Amino acid sequence: MTALLDQLKTVLADRYQVEREIGRGGMATVYLAEDLRHHRPVAVKVLHPQLALSLGPDRFLREIQIAARLQHPHIVPLYDSGQAGDFLYYVMPYVEGESLRQRLEHEKPLPVEEAVHIARAVATALDYAHRQQVVHRDIKPENVMLHEGEPLVTDFGIAKAVTVAASQNLTQTGTAVGTPAYMSPEQAAGEAELDGRSDIYSLGAMLYEMLGGAAPFTGPTAQAIMAKLFADPVPPLRERHPEVPEWLEQTVLKALAKQPGARHATAAQFAQALTLHTGSTPPGASPATAKSIAVLPFVNMSADPENEYFTDGIAEEIINALSKIQALRVASRTSAFAFKGKNEDIGEIGRKLKVATVLEGSVRKAGKKLRVTAQLVNVADGYHLWSERYDRELEDVFAIQDEIAGNIVKALRVVLSEDEKRAIEKAPTENVEAYDYYLRGRQYFHQFRRTGIQFARRMFERAIETDPKFARAYAGIADCCAFLYMYWDGSKANLERADSASRKALELDPELAEAHASRGFAFSLSRQYDEARQEFDTAIRLNPKLYEAHYLYARACVQEGKMEEAVRHYEDAARVQPEDYQALFLMLTPLEALGRKEEGRLALRRGLQVAERRLELTPDDARALTLGAAAMSELGEPDKAYDWAKRALAMDPTDSGVLYNVACTYALGGKTADALDCLERAVENGFGHKEWLDNDTTLNSVRSEPRFQALRAKL
Repeated sequence: MTALLDQLKTVLADRYQVEREIGRGGMATVYLAEDLRHHRPVAVKVLHPQLALSLGPDRFLREIQIAARLQHPHIVPLYDSGQAGDFLYYVMPYVEGESLRQRLEHEKPLPVEEAVHIARAVATALDYAHRQQVVHRDIKPENVMLHEGEPLVTDFGIAKAVTVAASQNLTQTGTAVGTPAYMSPEQAAGEAELDGRSDIYSLGAMLYEMLGGAAPFTGPTAQAIMAKLFADPVPPLRERHPEVPEWLEQTVLKALAKQPGARHATAAQFAQALTLHTGSTPPGASPATAKSIAVLPFVNMSADPENEYFTDGIAEEIINALSKIQALRVASRTSAFAFKGKNEDIGEIGRKLKVATVLEGSVRKAGKKLRVTAQLVNVADGYHLWSERYDRELEDVFAIQDEIAGNIVKALRVVLSEDEKRAIEKAPTENVEAYDYYLRGRQYFHQFRRTGIQFARRMFERAIETDPKFARAYAGIADCCAFLYMYWDGSKANLERADSASRKALELDPELAEAHASRGFAFSLSRQYDEARQEFDTAIRLNPKLYEAHYLYARACVQEGKMEEAVRHYEDAARVQPEDYQALFLMLTPLEALGRKEEGRLALRRGLQVAERRLELTPDDARALTLGAAAMSELGEPDKAYDWAKRALAMDPTDSGVLYNVACTYALGGKTADALDCLERAVENGFGHKEWLDNDTTLNSVRSEPRFQALRAKL
């Protein structure tokens, strides 16, 4: 063994300093090493020599390349792979913590809340991988690491690579393409073409073990386990652990169905089944044990109060940069900025936003001079983890933002992939004047009112006049025009501008996730659904945490009639931005279309919880009020629904989006005249979507009215 380690140290010496063996399994030996190029600890997994010899480097490296593109908060990324001498190896971050297997050795069964949290996180990782056409094939406790309370799935793509080499002795070892206790029946039968439902079975078996203390089928040999797998029913889970709720037992049994068609259709559905009964916050998740941060709006210390857009913009840019880091949970801009101007204790802010750290700072801008201060505070004890002051020229603003993001990463000990490093270091433009216009536009865009969106578009247009290569400004124009078309002004000109601006953004920066999301949005409004799907998929691949890509993808799926996909993407949107209520409210439509009305009502109640928290922080959020009012009407709470609807109308009585949603609330409550009054005023103020009037089920009670028919004829 020492000779083998010495040989490995020699052949990898130019890239990795191999230190010691830290693990061994049926497929590979794992070594702790230092990545000499990036000065970081890594885990080098080396395939056993006989396996490497039978597999060959070409097949191994081909499959590894497929797995290397996966970037997700609950997937351990792949840094590197290759052949060195007779060795085939792949490299991942060294994850401090324990495997789920080690956790289960200390405590069986796990608390129900912890088991559900782990399973749900793994399911979201699997769903993401399956959408990239990658099936894991070896989900088991050994391949799930627990890092500061959060599960991380390892070894994606490896099992498929090994299949070729070990297919002859699969049933003897159980290590080549799966482990017997967790194999799906179709995998155990040796079927070559497996889909995501095989992983769902394996996850179901793992969840069964977490809850029941042992895998569903056990035996002295692989053959004995497989015999039970094919012939025996799954033993009742609640007999092993009576505290398991009945709904949870049924969810696990569905995942363990012997026929793939009887399981959850997707891993997202499995995750959703675990979520609907436990609320929008993952059970067992502790803000104090997760890598999480809220970036508060920086304080404007400039003499000119109008510079506030600039200070807000710096904080937003830091949020955007940090949000690209998959291992870091970042509170959304909307939630963090709700504390603007409020003199609240950092600990209280952290608890309300469910984050472990808070970044606060200030900006003083005087001519071309810029002073930025920033401090990262630990919520638990109020101590500063890092602080810095920057006295620079205005043109250094991009470097300052990069340095702040980089120092946060170091302070929180977050491991970055190469793609993440490039993403957070990439400046949006080199022109400070163009950037200034862009930040002004973002400030108004976030108001999400017609006048604000129109002004934002003008600012983005000024930005590209100053820097014609500013891709993000083009994406901003596309989004402004798309939202104007959707809610306020359904003119052909807005649709055409959304199309041209999003196309230009992609020409300038094909790797900009926001540009692909804008392009997908524009395609969906033109009913070019295949093209929209491709763009949304690309946006999510480039940035899995981009909320807009998931949310707009879901809306496009509803338009296209693909309701299962719509539910999945709404759930993804709610996962990446738990503070948002829209996805939860809008999920009702596809769930009802699928005949899952009770799940739809649960989603509405989750949405109301989120909306109520939002309104506590931001009482003037008219959209939260209108969507919440419609949800209350659906749930049979008309008095509160009308109260929320009236509050929204008082804020913006001419906004066509507000008027349309209030009309839906009145229609659901049987207030026909009030509903029609609001619809007529919505049309007078720019609403122009006949298909909404034709297909929105909330308007069913007024659709036969002559006033409604006359209104429809105008569009």
